[in-house]
Amino acid sequence: MYDLPKSMKAAVLYGEGDLRVTERPVPVPEGQEVLVKVDSCAICGTDPKIVAHGWPNHPPYGEFIPGHEFTGTIVKLGSRAFGWKLGDRVAVEPHKGCGICENCIRGLYTTCLNYGDLEKGHRHYGFTANGGYAEYAVNHINTLHRVPESISLEAATLATTAGTVIYGLERAGWVRPSDFVVVSGPGPIGLMAVQVARACGAGAVMLSGTREERLSIGRKVGASHTVNVREQDLASEVTKLTDGKGADLVVECSGDPSAAAAAIDITKKSGRISFIGIYSQPVTLALNNLVQKNIQAAGGKAEGGWALERGMPLIANGSVLTEPLITHRFKLDDINEAMDTFARRLGGAIKVIVKP
Repeated sequence: MYDLPKSMKAAVLYGEGDLRVTERPVPVPEGQEVLVKVDSCAICGTDPKIVAHGWPNHPPYGEFIPGHEFTGTIVKLGSRAFGWKLGDRVAVEPHKGCGICENCIRGLYTTCLNYGDLEKGHRHYGFTANGGYAEYAVNHINTLHRVPESISLEAATLATTAGTVIYGLERAGWVRPSDFVVVSGPGPIGLMAVQVARACGAGAVMLSGTREERLSIGRKVGASHTVNVREQDLASEVTKLTDGKGADLVVECSGDPSAAAAAIDITKKSGRISFIGIYSQPVTLALNNLVQKNIQAAGGKAEGGWALERGMPLIANGSVLTEPLITHRFKLDDINEAMDTFARRLGGAIKVIVKP
């Protein structure tokens, strides 16, 4: 048994741009929920946007605790938390579908048709339900993934990043052995995509971007070629290295409209494109080129398909390296500094970890 306090520290959003560390009651798990003592929570690119502008269907200001890429230890069980025990080390995935809509029944829970409807059972932790920027968090057992003893709980925060890449690749038709893969955008998702593509048997992985410091990390984690698009023409480099055929697979992670448009140009006939980036503005695509080249393209919404369960072994066996991506660590009390560091990429920030 754990001697649990009645109150805890939590980063609570009180209004747009108003994130405060304050005392909150420790939540109580019910039914198929557990209480997780949070060890680490990684900042995701959506977190600064949530802090700045909120999120549709988020809990009321003054009660809303963001944070969704977190890990910890189970310290209390709900009455029907079957299959779990106190002391289990877990990584939490953000999406818990309602379980009753057509999409959820088909396993497409990241696109639950009852999104934001707590009464029907949907939860999106850190978005429409409280998340992990706190000392404790309540989570449904459907969102829990065991963390092997060989992995630190801090490293396991990147299982969500790995899961997002895996699901995006699955949606687009996977990486095939010997594929020439182009990953655009050397952020956390792109750097993870390089590694997952390698683990899946890619023959070569090209990483494109605009920041040499990020591209250099890409080379360290498995990129066989890098292209700084400010200095080199991406299409020319792909043409040269593929004997004019184009890439077998393009994984667009940048969220940049020009990179999304270029993906069609650099993909070979009957190739594949995985769109994982988040686009804040409209994108113009040459769809006739996509049709005439017989390209298979798909978007991947977050870490669906139980993908964390498939990403965890890649971290455990060293196929995916987390340490090159984790650049900064902050205490929960300093979460606003952590957010600023991440958002402005201070000190070369890539993944920033917040610890209670």
